[in-house]
Amino acid sequence: MKAIALSLLVFAAVVYLATLRLDHSGVWGYVNTMSEAAMVGALADWFAVTALFRHPLGIPIPHTAIIPRKKDELAGSLQSFFASNFLTEEVVRERISDAGLSRRLGGWLREEAHARRIVAEGVRVARALLGRIKDDDVRALAVDVVLPRLDREPISQITGALLDGIVSDKAHKGFVDLVLRELHTWLTKNPKAFVAILHDRAPKWSPQFVNQRVVSALYWQALDWVAAVRDDPDHTARKGLDDLLLRIAGDLQADEQVRARFEALKTRLLTHPQIGHTVVSLWASVRASLESALDEEDSGLRERAIRGVQELGDALLTDAAIVERVDSTASDAAAWAVTTYGHELSSVISHTIQRWDGRDASKRIELYVGRDLQFIRINGTVVGALAGLVIHAVSQLVL
Repeated sequence: MKAIALSLLVFAAVVYLATLRLDHSGVWGYVNTMSEAAMVGALADWFAVTALFRHPLGIPIPHTAIIPRKKDELAGSLQSFFASNFLTEEVVRERISDAGLSRRLGGWLREEAHARRIVAEGVRVARALLGRIKDDDVRALAVDVVLPRLDREPISQITGALLDGIVSDKAHKGFVDLVLRELHTWLTKNPKAFVAILHDRAPKWSPQFVNQRVVSALYWQALDWVAAVRDDPDHTARKGLDDLLLRIAGDLQADEQVRARFEALKTRLLTHPQIGHTVVSLWASVRASLESALDEEDSGLRERAIRGVQELGDALLTDAAIVERVDSTASDAAAWAVTTYGHELSSVISHTIQRWDGRDASKRIELYVGRDLQFIRINGTVVGALAGLVIHAVSQLVL
C-alpha cells in the first residue's frame, strides 16, 4: 500500500514536470494544476500519517512521532475506554442475557458425543487426582485433623436423633431385610458350621447323641425362625428390634450416663493405635474400586455419569426454573467479576503497551492499521487533484 501511494505521488510529479512548459491556456493547464495539487495533497497526507508514528525524514519537528511519545497516555486511555464501555455490569448482564448460555449449554450437553467427552475428561482428571493422593497424606489428614476433631465434638445426641429418625421413617428396613436374607442363606449353606459352633459349647457330661439331637433341633429352629422374621414385616422380633433402637436413640439424647459411655467408646475407638492403618486400608479399597470403575470404558459408573450429563442438558432445555437459575447465576457471577476485578482485567491493556518500546508500539499499531493509513495518502492525492481542477476552473472563469 505504501508503494501504491508513493507511485501516485511519483506519477503526479512526472505529469507536473511533463506539462510544466506546455501551453496552460488550454487543457494542459488543467492537467498541470491537477498534478501540482495532487502532489501537495499527497505530501500533506504523507506528513500527517508519518507524524503519527515517527519524525518525518528523521527531522524532530514538534508534534510529530506522536504514538512513541504518547504511548503510556494512549495505553491509559485505551484501558479507561475498555473499562468504561465494556467491563460494566450492565453490558455484561445484557450480553449474557442475549447469549442464552443455559440453552446453548443444554443443547451441547445432551449430545452423547459431548457427554462422553466430558465424562472422559472428568475421568482423566479424577485419575490424576487419585494418583496424587498418597497414603501418608490420607493417614495424616485422618489422624491429625479429622479424627481429633470428631473426638472433641460430642456426637451422642446427634447420633440419637439420627437413629430415631431412621427407625421412625423405617429407613432401616432394607438393611434389616438384607441381613436376614444373608443370614438365612448362610444357615442354609453352612449347617455343619452352625452345628460345630454349638457342639463345641455343649456340656461335656452330656451324652454325645443327645448333644447331636439338641444341636440339630436348634439348627432347624434357628433356620425356621430367621425365615419367619425375614418373611413377616410385622414379626415381633422386628418390633422388638425397633423398640430397642428407639430406646437407645432416646437414651443417647437424654440419659447422661449413656451419653458419657457412648462418648468414651467413641474416644477409645478414634484414639486406637490401629485407626490410622484402618483408615488407609479403607481408602486403598475405595481408591482401587474407583480406579477399576474409571478404567472400564463401559462400566456402570461411566454410563450413569454420561446419562447424568445428558439429563442435565435436557433439563437446561426444558426446565424454565433451572434455565432462569443458571442464567441468573452466570449473570451474577460475571457482574461480580467485572465489578470486583474489572480494573485489574483492563489494566492488562495498559501494562502490555507500557512494556513495549516506543518504536515497537508504533510499528505494531502502524502494521495493524497500515492499509487504511495508506488509503488516506491515496485519497489525499486524488482529492488534491480534484481540488486543483476546481480551483483552476474557477480561476479561468474569474479571469
